Amino acid sequence: MLHALSDPVRLELVRRAWATPGLTCAVLADGLEVPVSTLSNHWRILREAGLISMTVEGRHRRIRPREADMSERFPGLLEPIMRLGAAESPDSAPLRGRFPTSAA
Repeated sequence: MLHALSDPVRLELVRRAWATPGLTCAVLADGLEVPVSTLSNHWRILREAGLISMTVEGRHRRIRPREADMSERFPGLLEPIMRLGAAESPDSAPLRGRFPTSAA
């Protein structure tokens, strides 16, 4: 999972997916100057890492974050990573209340 998030493009894609679940790959990648073939590879890596799920609807692929799975497997880990990613990407939308806080 950490390897998947170590790439700035993948981190931004995950941030966008977490901020607005259910959008298509094309909408989430809008504005990123990355070739489609490279984006396909990024989506594959994120899917294999368990960070997102993808559903096929005709020609579109909808992305949904696997928040519950990630929070259960790695409690408290994703929130700081996403916040750091937001600090490095000024164009990113804020992620308000998307992650459960740990009770500890």
